[in-house]
Amino acid sequence: MNNSISFKLWGRFALFTDPITKIGGEKCSYHVPTYEALKGVSRSIYWKPTFIWHIDRVRIMKAVRTQAKGVKPLDFSGGNTLALYNYLSNVEYQVQAHFEWNTHTPELEGDRSDGKHYEIARRMLERGGRRDIFLGTRECQGYAEPCRFGEGDGEYDKTGDISHGLMFHSFNYPEESGVDELVSNFWNVKMRDGVIEFPRPDECSITKFVRRMKPVKFVPKINFSGLAEEGL
Repeated sequence: MNNSISFKLWGRFALFTDPITKIGGEKCSYHVPTYEALKGVSRSIYWKPTFIWHIDRVRIMKAVRTQAKGVKPLDFSGGNTLALYNYLSNVEYQVQAHFEWNTHTPELEGDRSDGKHYEIARRMLERGGRRDIFLGTRECQGYAEPCRFGEGDGEYDKTGDISHGLMFHSFNYPEESGVDELVSNFWNVKMRDGVIEFPRPDECSITKFVRRMKPVKFVPKINFSGLAEEGL
């Protein structure tokens, strides 16, 4: 089955938000990208509800550097407030991902053609993605292009194991899990020679129930098109 892509991902700034820092309004980025953020990038390159993207691994190519920027986010009571956001600056990664069929959408079984979806994903990646790519948040524009995972020299090659502690991993959405609830997953991150190997969402041992949620239903020819999209 042809279902795997590798791509270079880079940008001037990134903000992979640590949930703990969201409470006070002054956001601070993790030092490395999260599984959910990279899954979002893959979905921006190409996605249909027929399949689910899984992130296999990421390679950190440039040294981790941070930069604080003053921002004026919206205040819940109206108007704006002042805050400092701590961004990553000048980031570059290599990402390996693959897609698998979403077995919780049997109504889309007729669209399960790995050759078609792989070729569309490959062409969309060559064009920089079907939708805009963001590195954690919308103000952090990202860019993607095909690459061979492991090529070139990385900043953390041969540095051994580096622990990044407990980090947010991903969300379990009802459309993908088959359970009518939203759950967040966490895991203890270890980087080895600049590469982080991600577990699957269902392999994360630390989870937190967020709220009840109903899945989105996709109906062919109503809110889902089964037509070939190679030319889009």
